[in-house]
Amino acid sequence: MHKQTNLTRRGFIQHAAAGSAALTWLGSGQGPNLFAAETARPALLGGKPAHAGGWPAWPTWRESWEPAVLEVLRSRRWFRGSGQTVAEFEEAYAKLMGAKRCLATASGTTALLVSLHVMDVDAGDEVIVSPYTFIATYNAVLINKALPVFADTDPATLTMDPASIESRITDRTRAILPVHIFGLPCDMDPINAIAKRHQLAVVEDACQAWLAEYHGRKCGTLGDLGCFSFQESKHLPSGEGGAVTGNSDALMDRCTAFHNCGRATGGFKGERPYFTRGSNYRMQHFQAAILTQQLDKLVSDTARRRANADYLSAQLRQIPGVQPVRLPADSRAVWHLYPFRYDSREFSGLSRDHFMRALGAEGVPVSSVYHEQYFDGLMDEAIESRGFKRLFSPQRLKAYRDSFQELKGNRQACAATVAMTQNMLLAERSDMDHIVEAIRKIRAHSAALAKA
Repeated sequence: MHKQTNLTRRGFIQHAAAGSAALTWLGSGQGPNLFAAETARPALLGGKPAHAGGWPAWPTWRESWEPAVLEVLRSRRWFRGSGQTVAEFEEAYAKLMGAKRCLATASGTTALLVSLHVMDVDAGDEVIVSPYTFIATYNAVLINKALPVFADTDPATLTMDPASIESRITDRTRAILPVHIFGLPCDMDPINAIAKRHQLAVVEDACQAWLAEYHGRKCGTLGDLGCFSFQESKHLPSGEGGAVTGNSDALMDRCTAFHNCGRATGGFKGERPYFTRGSNYRMQHFQAAILTQQLDKLVSDTARRRANADYLSAQLRQIPGVQPVRLPADSRAVWHLYPFRYDSREFSGLSRDHFMRALGAEGVPVSSVYHEQYFDGLMDEAIESRGFKRLFSPQRLKAYRDSFQELKGNRQACAATVAMTQNMLLAERSDMDHIVEAIRKIRAHSAALAKA
């Protein structure tokens, strides 16, 4: 593993969790200086790893959850329209999120597709998007034949910088799509104020932010619609799956109709059953049965992650060259990944890749997560397609492509971020000490590591 420093986020999560049933190591419960003489030298220089055990496996399963899944199987009512299990999950999840309504979908990506369609994002439109995100956020806009116009990233928060939004707005801008990446709440008040001033929709990508809070409200309930993912790596997993949350019956009826082949729903209806466009983005009852039983676990796991993240942040802030992310005032993260900024200048010029290899050797797997994905070819493929050339002028597409160079904050975020997976925050407090000890060791021997 230590030779791979550019794993995808999901690949990194799977790699970190695989085969990690052991949660602690010999001496668990002791302070970080246990065996200090033996662990003083980094593992890459022949020392003993700071963390000799594994990390909690993910996802987890309980035999007590099996009867509910078997009940769905034996009912022979597997399709969303022939049973109540999905509806029961929707009601429970809406209550947990503090939303009026919830619509379960096939994935987080389809939740985004449903929401953008309902907010009238159409061919030739533009959507202000965070560039520091999983590629599904980009794709959901592109599939609508709209341009994902990137606001810059604040390197200190890893989320959309509100100060960079208004300069990106044009007469074609239809919506703002902030991303609560890693479960870190965006600063939503200024984002919503800008949207209101320019009469723009706000769709929250909360696909990594279940139970994250901003000013006493849950992320995913702060804009017009919120989108969640229940993919296998997520805190609330069902293999695949997603949800849309909202407080407007009119919008949620439209979401329900669109995700169900355009069938009339609630107050959104015509003279015939199929009177509006739609697709099949439905969740299955198997998934809902798995999800509903994990809601209490989501709450308890979130509390544990927060406690360990708070402790870890307090310790890491004492190490020069390591800076945990800054959260908006009166907000709480849920830490789908635990990120921090790495400054090689405080580590004798030790490169980030070398730092990550050294941490991996200490038994602490980390990743650089996202890079400047808009240079990977996806955006070029889109804007060079026949459809986009019909919809946008050559001048607009060139200016759009050139604008990627302006994303200096995102470039910094991509160059300096190091992150650990959420399952590591479910370990023991002593394991957090191992992480701190590993970084301290690396910094103390950074000059030798840089030459190795």
